[in-house]
Amino acid sequence: MRIGILGAGTWGIALAQMLCNSNHEVTVWSALPQEIDSLSSTHIHPKFPDTVLPDGLNYSKDIEKVCTENEMLIVAVPSVFIRSTTRTAAPYLRDNHIIISVAKGIEESTLCSMTEVITDELGALVEEKSIKVAALSGPTHAEEVIKSMPTTIISSCPDLETAEKIQDVFMNTCMRVYTNTDIKGVELCGALKNIIAIASGMLIGLGLGDNIKAALITRGLAEIKRLGMKMGCREQTFYGLAGMGDLIVTALSVHSRNYQAGILLGQGYGYKEAVEKVGMVVEGINALKPAMTLSEKYGTELPIISAVYSIVFEGADPMEKLTGLMTREKRSELGEYYK
Repeated sequence: MRIGILGAGTWGIALAQMLCNSNHEVTVWSALPQEIDSLSSTHIHPKFPDTVLPDGLNYSKDIEKVCTENEMLIVAVPSVFIRSTTRTAAPYLRDNHIIISVAKGIEESTLCSMTEVITDELGALVEEKSIKVAALSGPTHAEEVIKSMPTTIISSCPDLETAEKIQDVFMNTCMRVYTNTDIKGVELCGALKNIIAIASGMLIGLGLGDNIKAALITRGLAEIKRLGMKMGCREQTFYGLAGMGDLIVTALSVHSRNYQAGILLGQGYGYKEAVEKVGMVVEGINALKPAMTLSEKYGTELPIISAVYSIVFEGADPMEKLTGLMTREKRSELGEYYK
């Protein structure tokens, strides 16, 4: 298949290499011309200095060419650039295009998921050109995918046939793909697990142990599920790869930007300095404000996410917030699921 990738960050490049190695014809586009010049001349991404990218991988500064010449487009830019990238690509989309978002976030101004942002920006074009919009999500750090380490992922689209087509394209010996039509649940998990990962990193920054980290991840999943069920998502999604799977790896892995930022926050750094030290986008920070708005909109308590919000944006002390969580009103683990 001919596949265009919009975005030359670590995840876009890792997917580009994997798909190229699976004998697909892949072209990477970036809004930054210098990125394309560098990749074209060196075949090395600066974040993966030990990996020489395949000779068959193509690079382009021409978004019109990338859109019109490829059947499938992967939008691999940070969440805050999904709308602008879609707007740039929209005039060049063709009939029956499959557009796949691999970003994880919630747009603050609209509370839209990433595929909802794409659909909203395309407007009438979706029906006029029979465009399908899907999401890829799951426990998939680019640092391992670029090394062809075994990985699993979810292909999510309300249209099962499209999800299965994506499954066929991405499935290989190092990438196992499952389908899930609950795209709202899949994308909610992808956005909110980043916040829980920040909290997990804070525990390390505070010098705490594994017991509380395990509890945090478990209770964090309960929060995400509680909100998701109010939003009409399917329960099984939260126990699958996009939910529990992605939460575990993001909240425990040294590759996780959110986890790294959380460590710095636990050590007393402000969030702007923490993001600067991480050196890449920390999507959990971007997800905090819309998460709190969703909490209010759906009348759903999110104590861990609220605590992270207070630490990041209100300067609250992480240890004091942890103490507050530990001393909350008593309740039953089973009972809360029916509230």
